[in-house]
Amino acid sequence: MKNKVSFDAKLEDNISDLVKKKGVTRRDFMKFCGIMATALGLEATCIPKIAEALVSGPRPPFIWLQFAECTGCTEAFLRSSSPFIDDLLLNKISLEYHETIMAPAGDAATLSLTDAVSTYAGKYIVIVEGAIPLADSGNFGKIGGRTMIDIAKEVCPQAKMMVSLGTCACYGGLPAAKGGLTGAECVHGALGGLNTIKMPGCPPNPVNFAALIVNYLMFSDFPKLDTLGRPIFAYGNTVHSQCPRLNTAWCLQNFGCRGPSTYHNCPTALYNDKTSWCVQADVPCKGCAQPGFWDAGSFFNYGGGYAG
Repeated sequence: MKNKVSFDAKLEDNISDLVKKKGVTRRDFMKFCGIMATALGLEATCIPKIAEALVSGPRPPFIWLQFAECTGCTEAFLRSSSPFIDDLLLNKISLEYHETIMAPAGDAATLSLTDAVSTYAGKYIVIVEGAIPLADSGNFGKIGGRTMIDIAKEVCPQAKMMVSLGTCACYGGLPAAKGGLTGAECVHGALGGLNTIKMPGCPPNPVNFAALIVNYLMFSDFPKLDTLGRPIFAYGNTVHSQCPRLNTAWCLQNFGCRGPSTYHNCPTALYNDKTSWCVQADVPCKGCAQPGFWDAGSFFNYGGGYAG
């Protein structure tokens, strides 16, 4: 039997308090720390540091903006059955503004955002979910009487770091698909090339996003990025290269699968609490983590070869 990972007394007390509050076991907590280490590509020796960040680290301020989107990115995160993923959002960071889960509404909500920006200017992390409509001076997308682009221009440049969460924020997604009238653009484009960390996916995997937050809690920084601004731990390889059906007779490459051109860790991270993913469910990869996937042709191309 492997030896139990031991921490100092204070950290052990903090872990004990957390698992009692959550109604789970210490083993459950250590398993989650292990999942985060695996997702980030860290060695097992980093697990104590992850545990410390989750139970006793500082609470950095976050502002979460939602623009032209379906709230699927938020829902994917909140609906995870892991008792520690929601704890990340509600207790381990100081979430100053999030329209879906915050209590204030109307003018009070607007004031919450304004106060957060002024109080933590240059210190907060802004998460942006959704594309930003630009047509008709941005009037296709408003929140509290203000255009989304106006809100973004006020909040995002004053952030310490910005994360574009989901394909709509990263590349425009469905709101920016051909034929639309809103002139929606990705966050990076709408804000004139403002630097952003991109976590595409429709929706993005909650494990990847949780790992991103954990990495920040540990190091006060985000993990290494590729040339497109995506975390390499999640987007460093194609779906095709990681797929268990690679070089088998039941590979879906000839049925429209976009795995060869899509960079995402779906085959290893899985979805629905590591239950399954598209190809495991016998559905070709739709390339949802890539730019322009809505306009890349039919999602199904039976007998017609690779759709990418």
